[in-house]
Amino acid sequence: MKDLYPFRTLGIPISQPFGEFFVTRIPARLLLDVAYSDRLKATKQSDGSYELDGSQRNIDEKRLAEIGQFINTPGETAFPNSIILAANYQESSGLIEEDEERKWKLEAGTDELVGVLEIPTDAKLAAIIDGQHRLFGFKYATQSNLDIPLLCAIYFDLPKPYQAFLFATVNANQRPVNKSLTYELFGYNIQDERPDKWTPEKLAVFLTRKLATDKDSPFFEHITVAAENDFAPRMAEVRRKKGWAVSTATVVEGILRLVTRKPKRDAAEMGGISNYAGKDRSALQSVNDPSPLRPLFISKSDDVLYSGVKNYFLAVDKILWAKATAGSYIRKTVGIQALFDIARKIMGDAAKEKDFRQAKFENIFVKSKLAALPHNNEGHYSRHQ
Repeated sequence: MKDLYPFRTLGIPISQPFGEFFVTRIPARLLLDVAYSDRLKATKQSDGSYELDGSQRNIDEKRLAEIGQFINTPGETAFPNSIILAANYQESSGLIEEDEERKWKLEAGTDELVGVLEIPTDAKLAAIIDGQHRLFGFKYATQSNLDIPLLCAIYFDLPKPYQAFLFATVNANQRPVNKSLTYELFGYNIQDERPDKWTPEKLAVFLTRKLATDKDSPFFEHITVAAENDFAPRMAEVRRKKGWAVSTATVVEGILRLVTRKPKRDAAEMGGISNYAGKDRSALQSVNDPSPLRPLFISKSDDVLYSGVKNYFLAVDKILWAKATAGSYIRKTVGIQALFDIARKIMGDAAKEKDFRQAKFENIFVKSKLAALPHNNEGHYSRHQ
């Protein structure tokens, strides 16, 4: 939109050993106009939407669509990390822009802690050093959400080799959060919410915690959660004391697959994290999903769902785990993932028959001859068997 320009905004200049940069906020709509990466750029269409173009389209469109869904979920959009830009580099040539009428400019503010950024035109002069997925996810956002301001850290006249160095430095020093810890944090406040408001992920966290603390559960004291730097030692400690251990993430994801194929979609349909607008699980009744225990989830039959999962693994414990040797794959991550895969195949019939008795599952394992398979590291058991 031409009436956006010239765009002026206040910000803070920051000086660090690597160099100086300017921190400010810029609407997503404007950033889509002026920013690009070596791989991708957003081109405005006549209807105001954006299409992505680029010679190296090595970006995951599915991931961008998921980010767009996140952006469009009421009350949920949050991008507190900055998008890092290198200003005044021509997209076509990669050279510094020399035209003073087009260049981004910084002016002194009222004091040394404040500055003013001016972006005079919609020319693509901002190379994205980090954050292209966050920005280009707005391709899938509604028009109203394009006005969301994004935090930006802007370097001026930063040569290409330095841009590459900064990208490598930022990404090399970032470590992903352990999945098990993420799930624990995600469900930390489930006790403060009505169960009918729980998304599939929150229910899966709740049931996993229950399996880990229920003394009659086969998972009792065998499910671990720890921060990234403590995860391996914690897993080793539980294995030493209890014989085997599995991560929270493995069990949460196994339960999730029994009730949904797209947990993020379901969360969005239920209104997101903070703006349910009176919605509960019944909002998912019209969403087509063949997951075997989904009807129980939607009808809020959590006790029945828990009993089904627990009884299934009690049967596993009696028929399969009891015969497993130390270090058997059947009690490691790959084995438990495979057992959840089997559960997905048989739980649908159990739900239709309203029969989740342990004896029923034991009979299935015996008849299928799973109990006769070797369950040691030298055997032939695998998730795909």
